[in-house]
Amino acid sequence: MASLLEPFTASFVVRALIGGILLAAACALVGVWVIARGMTFLGEAMSHGMLPGVAVASIVGGNLVAGAAASAFAMAVGVNALRHSREFGRDTSIGLLFVGMLSVGVIVVSHSRSFATDLTAFLFGDVLAIRWPDLALLATAVAVVAVVSAACYRPFLALTFDPRKARTLGLRPDLANAVMLALLTVTMAVAFSVVGTLLAFGMLIAPSAAAMLVARRLPAVMLASFAIGSAATVTGLWISWYAATAAGATVAAVAAGTFFAILGASRVTAATRRRRSPALAPPPVSVPKGSS
Repeated sequence: MASLLEPFTASFVVRALIGGILLAAACALVGVWVIARGMTFLGEAMSHGMLPGVAVASIVGGNLVAGAAASAFAMAVGVNALRHSREFGRDTSIGLLFVGMLSVGVIVVSHSRSFATDLTAFLFGDVLAIRWPDLALLATAVAVVAVVSAACYRPFLALTFDPRKARTLGLRPDLANAVMLALLTVTMAVAFSVVGTLLAFGMLIAPSAAAMLVARRLPAVMLASFAIGSAATVTGLWISWYAATAAGATVAAVAAGTFFAILGASRVTAATRRRRSPALAPPPVSVPKGSS
């Protein structure tokens, strides 16, 4: 037991653990809506489209999380403005904005000799480098996301399943969509500070997708997503300690592996139930009286 708890005796691992659990809470509240509304591609595009803001913030000596949030917010505004376009669909607008934002970020990086942020750290993060001020920022972001999610639960639910009925009920689906995009922006920005942009998307999607395999009601799915994300954080940090692997990448890999494990178990269970259920016997053939 002492050897199992050894990694969590180090102060930097404890901070990483707290940060991962806070991130799991934020991702649970937002990731479920992202999957239910089919916004997965937007989450992926936003995770990469934060590069321009991070690059500019690094050059001017600003806060990298604030720069990431500003860049993600710009993409969210662009997607929201183009989502009703008749010339092309929402996926096309997201793809174009994604390419444009990423290209601008690469151009800024390539023309700046003072870019102080390692691109590897930008992509994969360094969860073991979390400081107490970072945890305070994460806790504040989680509190904001939780309050807004609770206040907007009914509009979000109506928007997800029937936007036209939401408008009929006076729930203002356009405003609800804008608020949901703002929550996604905040979550991706704070996730960037924990696991990097590339892996933030995995932490946003994998626990929520896995939770949808084990629960049906949205509050239960969110709770299960938080549990899976927290367990992935603990397991990933423990594995990285003994295997000497990148902590953030290991946490995200465990979260993705958990999804595939649950998916495989659910399919095996469903197949077993089908085999064990008695086959329906064919109805008896009625023979008319007097026939030979």
